[in-house]
Amino acid sequence: MNGHPFAAGPGKVALAAPPPGRSIPAAPIRLTVNGAVHALRSSPDTPLLYVLRDELQLQGPRFGCGLGQCGACTVLLGDKAVRSCVTPVGAVAGQSVTTLEGLGSPDRPHPVQQAFIEEQAMQCGYCINGWIMTAAAFLAKTPNPSDGQIRTALSGLICRCGAHIRILRAVSRAASRRG
Repeated sequence: MNGHPFAAGPGKVALAAPPPGRSIPAAPIRLTVNGAVHALRSSPDTPLLYVLRDELQLQGPRFGCGLGQCGACTVLLGDKAVRSCVTPVGAVAGQSVTTLEGLGSPDRPHPVQQAFIEEQAMQCGYCINGWIMTAAAFLAKTPNPSDGQIRTALSGLICRCGAHIRILRAVSRAASRRG
């Protein structure tokens, strides 16, 4: 899977080494990420973001503020959007995590990803992970939202480039295709 030495295919377990300076827990933490089961040797208090980026080599979630305020690190935990920079990996052990890489593929993008492409809803792209992951979770629960509901659902995210209007159009476009 992505050619990464620690990656596992469906039904297989990959063992990831801890990052430098972190202690190894007595038992591996099991976590399903994008459909693959991983046995992690991270300390349970390690932020999920660090595990995803440093151990599993996933580049979708980004480090933005480190305080859970900007949204660049957003992933789906089950069907809920969560900020991975403030979520300890031990708190999500045994659960299913979806990152931007697992939401869709280049050949079959998720409807939200496709709408963002069509609306050219990103400028620098650094924050786009948070917008797409939050929108995907929101639209799964609210398939026919009003513009006001979309604005409210995305209100905790930050785009420094000012692509907000295109982002809102992209989410509306994705909703119109789902509803």
